[in-house]
Formats: sequence, structure tokens, C-alpha cells
Amino acid sequence: MTDAERRILIGYTATPAGEDALALGVRLATALGAGLDVVLVLPDSSRPTLVPNDPAYDAYLRDTAEGWLAEARTRVPATLDARMRLVRGDSLAQGLLAAAEHSAAALVIIGAARDGLLGRFTVGSVAGSLLHASPIPVLLAPEGSRAVTVPVSRVTAMVGTRAGADAVVATSARLASAANIPLRLVSLLALDLPSGLDAGSAKQRGEAHAAQVLAEAAAALPEGVEATASVAPGDSVADAVAHLDWQPGELVVVGSSRLAQPSRLFLGTTAAIMLRELPVPMIVVPREA
Repeated sequence: MTDAERRILIGYTATPAGEDALALGVRLATALGAGLDVVLVLPDSSRPTLVPNDPAYDAYLRDTAEGWLAEARTRVPATLDARMRLVRGDSLAQGLLAAAEHSAAALVIIGAARDGLLGRFTVGSVAGSLLHASPIPVLLAPEGSRAVTVPVSRVTAMVGTRAGADAVVATSARLASAANIPLRLVSLLALDLPSGLDAGSAKQRGEAHAAQVLAEAAAALPEGVEATASVAPGDSVADAVAHLDWQPGELVVVGSSRLAQPSRLFLGTTAAIMLRELPVPMIVVPREA
């Protein structure tokens, strides 16, 4: 797929969460030179139900949704190739995945549930469904993303020793290269080590892993990508995330759980904890992405 054909799909709703997803999608599309598909999903009225469909209500719902999309279009710069789409689906997640397949989208963006703390993400039903079924990366926009105005500034890849690390590094490198921004590789080895290991040994092995990750990544990084590697400090995932520095325009990339079906997402325990603690958007990547 060429740069001109790269597309990002935004799962839009006329809510604060939808505005967060839209704002983040605009910033990322601007950085990547990508096209946008802003998708609003309505229930599939063609399916037989116990209660007969009301054509008048269906028309009202469609007109209202089209109005929401038209309003969303005013918040997308005219310089971006944006398509506003109204689709039908058995569920929001199913509708978004079908639209992503139709558009050959490289990424799906969704916003936080409304009860998320400012700058944090709460997994709602739509996000949960996508994070256990999507064949392409899903980007989660935390609460308050609509207020962020700085450009995308850095990609951080959270790299452990488990299956899927290669996909995380490769995806992060492609993002950094396409957006012409630095790449930070963070070693999670210390969090994967067995309990009971003394702090000095854990730190030493973590630093060695970081150096190994950087050396291996450097050989495969696209030309011009600036990369650094460091160790995630702390005794737990939450502690490590809290002690790392985060830029307002940063993106974090994590891998899918090893329990995931081939080429599908499954949010593992480590990623789920990060999700609750991170103050910046997070991309979850299928193991074979």
C-alpha cells in the first residue's frame, strides 16, 4: 500500500469520546499524510426483530446521524482526504470492522468511555469487542484527546520477551518513519522476570535487554529513523508507566496477548494495566501485524 492509499478509520459518535477519536485521528492523519474515513454506525434495520421497524423513526435516525457527520466534517482540515460514512451493523464493533475491511484501513481509532478519568482510558463495550477481534491495530484515544493541539511527536514501543515483540517494533518503526518522528524502545524485561529476583539483577538484565532490542531494531529500522532504548523502571506495570516521561504528542505501541487467535487482537493483562495508567494514546497491535 502506498502512502497515498494509507487510510485511518475513526469510529465516530456525537459524544465527547467521539470528539476525542476525531481529534486524534486528524492529528495522526496530518502527521502521516493519510486519508480519513469517519464512520458512524447505525443498527442494521434490515434484520428481522421481534418489534417491527418504524420507517419514520429509521429515517429520523439516519437524518440525525448524517447531520452529526456533516458537523464532524467541519472539524477536519480541508487539506486532508476525508470521507464521512454512515454504515449499518449488528453492533458498533461489527460495523466498524466491516467498514475497516471495506476501506482497507490500516488502523481503527476509537475514543474512551465517558467515565474515564481525564487523560486515561476506560474500556467500554465497543473498545472491548474491538480489542478481542480486530485483525488490524486499534488506537485508543484517552479522555481529553480533543483538547490536545500539539503534533504527534514520538512513538514509544513497549517491548518484552514474549511473542509479538517483533510486530510491535516493526509497527512502531513504520509509524516513526512515516511521521518523521523519533522512536523510543522501552524494555519491559524487568516486568517479565520471575518474582524474587533482586533489584540489582533485574536492572542489569533489563539494561542488557534494552541494548539487545536497540541493536536488533537498528538493523531493520528504515533509513532516517532516530531510535533510543531504555528500561521501564519500577516494580509493577503501573509503577513503570508512572516513572516514564511522556510527551503530550506521544503514541505508545503495545502487543496483543499471546492468547490471541492468529492475526487477531486480544488485550493481555500487561496491556490492560497500561491502558488504565497511560496519559497518552495507545495502539494495540496483532501479533502477526
